[in-house]
Amino acid sequence: MDVRPVAPEFAVAPQIQPTDMTGLAAQGFTVVICNRPDGEEKHQPDAATMRAAAEAAGLAYHHIPVSGGNFPASAVDAFRAVRTEADGSVLAYCRTGTRSITLDTLANPDGLSTSDLLEQAQDAGYDLSSIADRLEN
Repeated sequence: MDVRPVAPEFAVAPQIQPTDMTGLAAQGFTVVICNRPDGEEKHQPDAATMRAAAEAAGLAYHHIPVSGGNFPASAVDAFRAVRTEADGSVLAYCRTGTRSITLDTLANPDGLSTSDLLEQAQDAGYDLSSIADRLEN
């Protein structure tokens, strides 16, 4: 499991498995967000399976799917709500982690500057310079 810390109570990861949930709970995560639509890839666990595994491990689970490089305001708002209302550390995942960190960056739940957001993403291994203009607006 490739967990990439982004902020003190937030991390992203490429696709995780149902069996990873107990390990995430042991690492101190309390909330998991899935940013993949069901059926995106053949062997990807569906949201219902992941929710059941998360809840069995004592984790809250949220499914906020986005695809095709589209980040609608409704998804950004939902992501921000989960992050700001979370009681504890949040892990968001998708196929590579890019959608998850992009949603977090667009949601900007910590109210960071554009340069700080981009640096935070870069430190986690993601280049989000392509959305800098959107962050400025």
